Amino acid sequence: MTRHPYLSPAAPRVLAHRGLVTPDAALHGVTENSFAAVAEAHAAGVAYVESDCHVTADGTVVLFHDDDLRRVADDPRKIADVRLHELEEIMSDRGGLITLAQALDAFPDVRFNLDVKAAAAAEGVGRLVAPHAARVLVTSFSDARRLEALTAAMAAGAPRRPATSPGLETVKRLLVARALGRGSRVRSLLAEVDALQLPERQGPIPVVTRGLVRDAHAAGVEVHVWTVNGEDDMQRLLDLGVDGLVTDRADVALGVVNARRTGTV
Repeated sequence: MTRHPYLSPAAPRVLAHRGLVTPDAALHGVTENSFAAVAEAHAAGVAYVESDCHVTADGTVVLFHDDDLRRVADDPRKIADVRLHELEEIMSDRGGLITLAQALDAFPDVRFNLDVKAAAAAEGVGRLVAPHAARVLVTSFSDARRLEALTAAMAAGAPRRPATSPGLETVKRLLVARALGRGSRVRSLLAEVDALQLPERQGPIPVVTRGLVRDAHAAGVEVHVWTVNGEDDMQRLLDLGVDGLVTDRADVALGVVNARRTGTV
């Protein structure tokens, strides 16, 4: 399997989860998935930003995790019911709204890991990332949304498909196939993706294991774990062989990764 250009240079990778909001920035009202959060990650030296995509009432794809404004702005309205100018005003003192188009244009050297949260956003995400397919990974808990976005990117003239990580159903099928020892089925499922992006555990059940990492690497697929914020956990997972850390503390993770690269750990 040919490695997607999204996955170069060599791992391990730090993926800034919804950008980077330092404790000091949070005190000044900056929130996740804001322009300021993406800019802070970029300024810290992060090459990868993980974010989420919703669409406004007037059809603009924005970086936003929740489907409503309750947690971020104590506002019960859905993102899908708010027009772009209204959302810009709401986010003006929270680090600033960032649309997907703005993110791709303002940060040309950042690689974006995009989770399609809303079905209505899938086509727009695909169309917008098409010219940037070499530096974008498209994922979603819904394989249908993920595949719709990938199809839209190719239809919009992407020179190659964006990188991708599987949805929940594909992950479940993969874990079942591994548990049953069905190696050919495992290899078939892994052939369709570039990275596995997973939690370390699902409740009491371990998901990311040395065996899973081994099987993924044998297929040329990376393993990225979310959401890893403690330095000890970062070190332990890197020792396990994972390729990427999705983290709210990208500044801390960069320190861990850089120390390992320079042999100062």
